[in-house]
Amino acid sequence: MEKPKVDFGFKLLNGDLMAIPGLHHFVQDMVAKQIANMYHWPRVLELPILEVSSGATKRPVGILNVKVVRAMNLLKMDLLGKSDPYVKLKLSGERLRSKRTSIKMCNLNPEWNENFKFVVKDPKTQVLELHVFDWEKVKLHDKLGMQVVPLRSLTPHETTTFTLDLLKSLNPNDAHNKKSRGKLVVELTFDPFKEDNWSMGRQSCVQTGEDGDEFASTGGMLLVTIESAQDVEGKKKTNPYAEIVFKGEKKETKVIKKSRDPRWDEEFQFTLDEPPMEDKIHIEVMNKRSRISLHTKESLGHVDISLADVVNNGRINETYHLINSKNGMIHVEIKWITT
Repeated sequence: MEKPKVDFGFKLLNGDLMAIPGLHHFVQDMVAKQIANMYHWPRVLELPILEVSSGATKRPVGILNVKVVRAMNLLKMDLLGKSDPYVKLKLSGERLRSKRTSIKMCNLNPEWNENFKFVVKDPKTQVLELHVFDWEKVKLHDKLGMQVVPLRSLTPHETTTFTLDLLKSLNPNDAHNKKSRGKLVVELTFDPFKEDNWSMGRQSCVQTGEDGDEFASTGGMLLVTIESAQDVEGKKKTNPYAEIVFKGEKKETKVIKKSRDPRWDEEFQFTLDEPPMEDKIHIEVMNKRSRISLHTKESLGHVDISLADVVNNGRINETYHLINSKNGMIHVEIKWITT
């Protein structure tokens, strides 16, 4: 690798000092040496844009249904010989916040029977991480144990029950793993999406049974992509972002500073037990104001989108006029993918 060539100009009072005989080469050599001393050749700068194992570039392939059933013989962490356990669940390779069960107070053999859903992108490499904690009101929560379940051990559409021995860590050489920490019982079901769900043509959520009767498919995932907006304008500076509200759950895009025509290209996922035939999704463009403002956010317009066409056709890709906005519009793509 060759060292870079350095070139520059130096003007003072409209005159080029580099034109003085002998000065140009003297200054250039001095600057080049100083810059070279700042580096070891070759010098490499690595920028981790995407984690290889994160699955960030992969599209979802199915839904993992998890039922946290119970735990047995957990460690006694309190002075009275009890614990206040709860379970945190996370799918490896995802940056989403962990899900968690309720807290069972003063119980070493808690029963939860609580259900959770995760979007799966790579069942061959992803694992379900399970961490059991003892809840504390003031100090940090104590870790009672943990375990993982590789998704490759699951058979599609079949529910598998796992009785897991809790460990201190996944390090096989950790001496603390010899101590019994109790067991955790979970039920896992992996439901892959249908292959033709990703086609761009017309789809239907209606399937045909063996007797020829039609029935609506059950679970699936709603994919909402907020593409962009045009002609949105606040009272002062416009720093727009979009809020998506569906079934009481609210999600937000990033804020685009000083733009009337923001482009987000952000995707949001909602896992559902049944097709949202009768539902609407609320999308509102907001203006993020400075902290010194009396009101820190301002509505720039909204739209309520019926999802019946999304379920029947599998996909919509439309631009909508924003209600309560003079000329504002928003471009949204919504897909319904069934299991």
